[in-house]
Amino acid sequence: MEQSTPVRVFTPAGGYTGMIDRLRDLYAYRELIYNLVVRELKARYKNSALGFVWSLLNPLAMMIVFTIVFGLLLPNSQIEKYPIFLLCGLIPWNFFSSSVTGSVGGIVNNGNLVKKVYFPREALPIAGVLANLVNFLLAFTVLFAVLIIFRANFSPWLWMLPAVILIQTAFILGIAFFLSTINVFYRDTIMIMDVVMLAWFFLTPIFYTIELVPATLEIGGVVLDLRRLVYILNPMASIINMYRDLLYWGYRTDMDFFLRTAATAFVVLIAGYWFFTRYSGRFGEEV
Repeated sequence: MEQSTPVRVFTPAGGYTGMIDRLRDLYAYRELIYNLVVRELKARYKNSALGFVWSLLNPLAMMIVFTIVFGLLLPNSQIEKYPIFLLCGLIPWNFFSSSVTGSVGGIVNNGNLVKKVYFPREALPIAGVLANLVNFLLAFTVLFAVLIIFRANFSPWLWMLPAVILIQTAFILGIAFFLSTINVFYRDTIMIMDVVMLAWFFLTPIFYTIELVPATLEIGGVVLDLRRLVYILNPMASIINMYRDLLYWGYRTDMDFFLRTAATAFVVLIAGYWFFTRYSGRFGEEV
């Protein structure tokens, strides 16, 4: 008879002996993560007449609204092929926004599961982000259809697109680990994040170009490069810029810029995962 792989026992007081052990344990529960992703996707479209089609219609409808507002009512002649420009920022943003807002209650909303059944708690935020990744990839079919219709300038470096998606997913996972942990102890987090996400949306060049941001800002006699600060302080601005380089402008993404953004994303992921594992032993008591 085949002997099953021993599973590391979790104790709230002691936790795991190290992150490597947690990753091994998480890999052992990969089938659970898959089932959680499927469950979330089914729950999202339950009793919906169109089902997964909404993943295609939502970005298309938002593109039409923004195109009417900023392309017709408030036209900007500096942005050619505005629907492409908009979708290249809007679809990645929707992936980020839906994943972050959904992750806040990832642990609390599954309190009964956390209390009664042992499994790596990080499977919950991971499953939530992966479910949104599936929707994101479906929405990309709309983007590529629009790119073909408007004869976009595809970059010869388009092969880097999977790497950009990986970078964004890593960044989102890091944020999800942080927020799902904080919300266990401070339930006001979800209300605060509603305001934060709205402000974050307008501070990210999604429906406008970075050129609309003032080039410099003087504070206390110190002149700051404001446009550079936007990319440094806002990783989503950098990520969306990479999508546009490959899909809209037809440029090669600057490798220094690419590596700095990747480093930031994976630092956030590692820090978020450490933070999550640091406090996950108390989840059962708090939820």
